[in-house]
Amino acid sequence: MEAKAQVRYLRMSPMKARRVVDLIRGKSTGEALDTLRFAPQAASEPVLKLVESAIANARVKADQAGERFDERELVVSAAFVDEGPTMKRFQPRAQGRAFQIKKRTSHVTVVVAPAKK
Repeated sequence: MEAKAQVRYLRMSPMKARRVVDLIRGKSTGEALDTLRFAPQAASEPVLKLVESAIANARVKADQAGERFDERELVVSAAFVDEGPTMKRFQPRAQGRAFQIKKRTSHVTVVVAPAKK
């Protein structure tokens, strides 16, 4: 049984978040959690919480359906990052000019499913 978790409006650029998500796609959940715990990137913390949330969602779905649940059988079947809205800010510069600063956001989605045998 497949379960999904999403984080929306994450205050991190999609390019930086994709670097971390690419590390875990297709791995077992235990291996993905270990990878994220020791990854030096700042995006690894919210993605770690997201994978844990997807595992918890799978556990709840299995309980509701009355199925057997084993966390070790789960695999990160899909993980992707979409671009969220960009907040635009201005920074004053010399001679009365203003430069635009784009504060990008991301929507991260993780799907876990049992490994196909």
